[in-house]
Amino acid sequence: MPTFSVLIVEDQARFRDAFVLSLSSVRDIRLVGVAADLMQGTRMFDHYRPDVLLVDLDLPGGSGIDLIRHAAQAKPDCDVMVISVFGDEQHVLSSVEAGATGYLLKDSLALDLPDQLRSLRAGGSPISPIIARRLLQRLSPISGPPGSSFLAKEARLRSLVEEDAIALSEQESRVLHLAAKGFTFYEIAQFMEVSSHTVTTYVKRVYRKLHVRSKVEAIYEARRLGWLRD
Repeated sequence: MPTFSVLIVEDQARFRDAFVLSLSSVRDIRLVGVAADLMQGTRMFDHYRPDVLLVDLDLPGGSGIDLIRHAAQAKPDCDVMVISVFGDEQHVLSSVEAGATGYLLKDSLALDLPDQLRSLRAGGSPISPIIARRLLQRLSPISGPPGSSFLAKEARLRSLVEEDAIALSEQESRVLHLAAKGFTFYEIAQFMEVSSHTVTTYVKRVYRKLHVRSKVEAIYEARRLGWLRD
């Protein structure tokens, strides 16, 4: 089983200790460091360049969202898992916009952290059930004439996709525009002066945020949203 490295950035000692304990006996996860504030977390991230960043949002010295943005810029293939007491839409969507790919609440006492991180690293987006429920409630049928439920759900789904789409980073948007012009991912990597692996990481994030599975679908959805012109 392939191993991956994790950096924990959490200011509350009891949570830090719990996270460290849950990862201490796991063979496929290598804990490279633990930081207690934003500045220390940023320094350790730049030093260790972990595969996964486990980060709180409310940190001494600033917001964990700043570290998420830094991670997205410095190491785009790093997966970011937020663990926070904040479960409102503003914090969730701001984290996603910054580059987070998973979001769990600290009150998830039954949380199996190693499995959640494995899922994240495998391309999943772990999210606490209560947050998922709140988002799904936005897709619930609205009142209307018989037969309107499907259209209502579709409209709400499109609305949610559009809000998530706004969360594309500058680099992700650039990759999407170049792909729409017909450039291959290899050519895009050369044009942006980054590795092909980095471009692939941006592409995966675009797919995830637009809820699509191919370049054709991503370009279609972007055009539907008015981002791209024929």
